[in-house]
Amino acid sequence: MAAAIALVSTQTAVASDSFMDPQGPIAAVQKTHLLRATVLILIAVIPVLVLVPLIAFRYRRRKEGGAAYRPKWDFSARLEFVMWGVPVVIVALLSFYLWKATHRLDPYASTFGEAPALNVQVVGLDWKWLFIYPDLGIASVGELGIPVKQQVAMTLTTDTVMQSFMIPALAGQIYAMPGMTTQLHLVADKPETMQGENTQYNGRGFTKQKFQTLAMQPQDFSAWTEAVRTNGIPLNADTYRTLAMRSDRDEVQAALGTAQMPENALYFTLEEGDLFQSILHRYHGGRPLLADQQPGTAEFGQEGGQ
Repeated sequence: MAAAIALVSTQTAVASDSFMDPQGPIAAVQKTHLLRATVLILIAVIPVLVLVPLIAFRYRRRKEGGAAYRPKWDFSARLEFVMWGVPVVIVALLSFYLWKATHRLDPYASTFGEAPALNVQVVGLDWKWLFIYPDLGIASVGELGIPVKQQVAMTLTTDTVMQSFMIPALAGQIYAMPGMTTQLHLVADKPETMQGENTQYNGRGFTKQKFQTLAMQPQDFSAWTEAVRTNGIPLNADTYRTLAMRSDRDEVQAALGTAQMPENALYFTLEEGDLFQSILHRYHGGRPLLADQQPGTAEFGQEGGQ
C-alpha cells in the first residue's frame, strides 16, 4: 500500500498533457492525423508563400525590367491544371484520411484487444470529476487509476451543467450532459501520469477541474485499488451531497479529505445501491427538479461552504 502511494507521488511529478506526447493508440492516431494533414496542406501553402513575393518582386513596375510583358496573355492550361488539380488532390486525400480517422477514433468503439475492459463511471460535478469503479467497489476524485495494456470503458454523465471530458495524452474530448450518458474507450501503452480536465467553461472553479490519470502496471494498479479501498471513506448520501456542492477540488478536499489520503485526491468506498444510475435517473422523473435537489445550485449547497 505504501509502495502504491509512493508510486503515485513519483508519477505525479511529471504529467503528460498533450496528444503530441501520446501515451496510447488513440492519441497516437490523432498525432499522426494532424501531422499528415499539416504536410498535405503545406504542399499548397508553401508554393504560395514562396511565389507571391517572388512574383511581386519580378513583375514590379520599373524601367528596363527583365520580366516579359505580355498584355494579351489570358490563359495557360498547364498553370490552370496545377492551380486547381493540386488542391483537388489534397482535398481528396484529406477527406479519405479524415474518414478513416473518424471511424478509428470513434469514442464508442471498443477495439483494443480481447481482454475484458475495466468499467469506470464518470460523473462531472462543480468543479471536480468523480470516478466510480462499480466492479471494484471504490471511487475517487482527483485521481483516475488505470492498468496499462487494458481497455478502459468509460460511461459519462454529469450531475450539473454540460461538461467536456478530456485526457489529451490518451483520447480526445467528449461531452457529458445531465440525464444522458456518453461513452469513451481508451488504453494506455505504458506507466505514465497524464493530466485530464474539463474543457467546457462552467464557472468559478473551471481552471481547477483537473485530475491526474495514473497508468500503472497491473500489480501496481491492484495495490492502488487496495489503497483506495483501505483509506477511503463511505460514499453515501451525505458524503455525495458534500461532494456535489459548488466547490472546487481543494475546497472539497478540505471538507472530506483525511490524513490517509493524498493531498490532491479523495478516496471512497461504495455502499449498497447503484449511485451512477441514481444520479442519471434523477432527471428522468418527468418533472423539473426542485432547486434544492439540483447539484450546481446555491440551494443545494453554497459555493465553498460559504
